[in-house]
Parts: sequence; C-alpha cells; structure tokens
Amino acid sequence: MYAVIRSGGKQEKVSVGQSVRLELMDGLIGDPIDLSPILVVDDETVVSGMQAASAVVKGEIVGFQKGPKVKGFKYRSKTNMRRRFGHRQNYTLVKVLEIVK
Repeated sequence: MYAVIRSGGKQEKVSVGQSVRLELMDGLIGDPIDLSPILVVDDETVVSGMQAASAVVKGEIVGFQKGPKVKGFKYRSKTNMRRRFGHRQNYTLVKVLEIVK
C-alpha cells in the first residue's frame, strides 16, 4: 500500500516505514503529524478524489535537514551592477507510520 501526498506545492509517493524529506513544517522532533493524501493505492483498489480526502497518512517528525547551497549571480551590463547571493532550503524529515483509508 502506498499514498501520494501533497506538501508545499510538491507531491511525494510514500509508503509505511519510509522516511520522507518534506517542506519545512512547524513542530518538534517526535511530534505526530497528519498528512492528507491525494491518491491511495491498495493491492486491489485505487482511491482518489473525494474518497481520498477522508484518508489520512499518519507520521512522526524525525528531524530537520538543510538542502544543498544554491548560488546565484545577477549582472547588468554597463551599470556596474553585480550581486552574489545564496539560498539553502530547510526541510523536515518525516517517518510515515501508517496509512488509514
């Protein structure tokens, strides 16, 4: 059994026991978290739409992590404008405990 969940404008395929890196969420390590699935696939059935809205993916916050550093540079010719910047995205590590249909 697996489910497709939505997190921060992205979709992730998760199954029970899997650790997933999602967008930064409020909470502390060890806090339970409920995620709403878009699609739930069992061995013989596929549930989506309004039926999947009643399902819940239960998980636990395992930790926090930072993504890779992304470096950027802006330049405009003939104006002496140069700007260097960097960005590093924060993520939440979530362990999926169960999928309830």
